[in-house]
Amino acid sequence: MLPVTHVLAFGAWLVAQSKATPSAPTISIFLKPPGVIPPGGSTTICCSCQCDSGTFVLYKNGRQLRSLELRGSRAEFSISSATQEDAGAYSCHYLDGGTVLARSETLDVIVQEFRLPKPVLSVLPGQEVAAGAYVIFRCTIAHAKAVCFLYLEGQIKTFDLLSQEQNYFNISHVHKGNEGRYSCQCFTKGASFKWSAVSKTLDLVVRGYYDYTRSNVVRLALGAGVLVLLGLIVAEATYSHRRRPGPR
Repeated sequence: MLPVTHVLAFGAWLVAQSKATPSAPTISIFLKPPGVIPPGGSTTICCSCQCDSGTFVLYKNGRQLRSLELRGSRAEFSISSATQEDAGAYSCHYLDGGTVLARSETLDVIVQEFRLPKPVLSVLPGQEVAAGAYVIFRCTIAHAKAVCFLYLEGQIKTFDLLSQEQNYFNISHVHKGNEGRYSCQCFTKGASFKWSAVSKTLDLVVRGYYDYTRSNVVRLALGAGVLVLLGLIVAEATYSHRRRPGPR
């Protein structure tokens, strides 16, 4: 039978494991608001990380631009009065103690005139749905040959291209990860791309979802470990009681 000291040591190890953090955090980069920027317009390049401290360094086309201290797990780099000089491939590096711990994906920033009418974004069955529902986003624009992007704020990647023959994007089993602020933007192909402005945003809310995140899994594992610990302590006490000699 395991001694009580070994059992307690096992419990301490479980607690330490629950507090462990990965050495290389995952960082993300995205535009807020997303989409192509008109000349003279403004946007914000956001670098995000589940970190408590450190510095973000912004790069453009491989060249270092600026650095900012982390504030609330995010650093925001503003672009105002945009010109073609602001277009390019951006990325951010996360540093702690002068050491680069992680690098983001590359974010392409595009600056172009808006020459198409503004599209209208709608969602069915509505902006508030139950988990598991079938959701359809529809982007409508008054141009027969336009193709549209669907954006989710905070994501670097766009959803599938939407043409006017099939101007919708569907999510068959919506979940909490699909929540957020959506918009769409359209363009036409040809000798040169023609872009529309970004549509008004829609906020999608998903109800009745149980979020089994990594932290929740750790808590469940810790709870199970505590139950095992208590069981071992009870078993040890029972075993010791049985071995104790009775009165003569």
